[in-house]
Amino acid sequence: MSENDQRAGKPSVLIVDDEADIRDMIRRHFTFLGYDVATATDGADALIKMATKRFEVMISDITMPVMDGVQLLRAVREEYPMTRCIMITGYVTMENVLCCMRKGADTCIFKPIKDIHELEAAVEQAVAHLRHWQEKIKYLLSLSPAGES
Repeated sequence: MSENDQRAGKPSVLIVDDEADIRDMIRRHFTFLGYDVATATDGADALIKMATKRFEVMISDITMPVMDGVQLLRAVREEYPMTRCIMITGYVTMENVLCCMRKGADTCIFKPIKDIHELEAAVEQAVAHLRHWQEKIKYLLSLSPAGES
């Protein structure tokens, strides 16, 4: 994690996957890296957690019971547009990838996750993208309104 990320506070990540082993492996990795990490077992659980806490990045499986990742992605893009979304899937199909792209996911990573560094790089890029826009907004807010000195 860069110095800028640390100054701005620990980035918060929500991991959504119905497979406990995958969810826990990703949680442990990002907790070790210093991220503020929470988990959810499906899309409905994720939306409940997002209603009470702001997450900068969501990592979500696509195929889950109750509410799948595509439905979750659609809801997050609508309700939490600043949250960056990274999708993961074991069902590697053109339809899944194109659907994620059309719904506004940052990227889609295929399971099994053989190299956690691909996911780590995607999260770092998502956080950097978000921080970039936060700096732009902060700058604009610092400007005095026209006509005032």
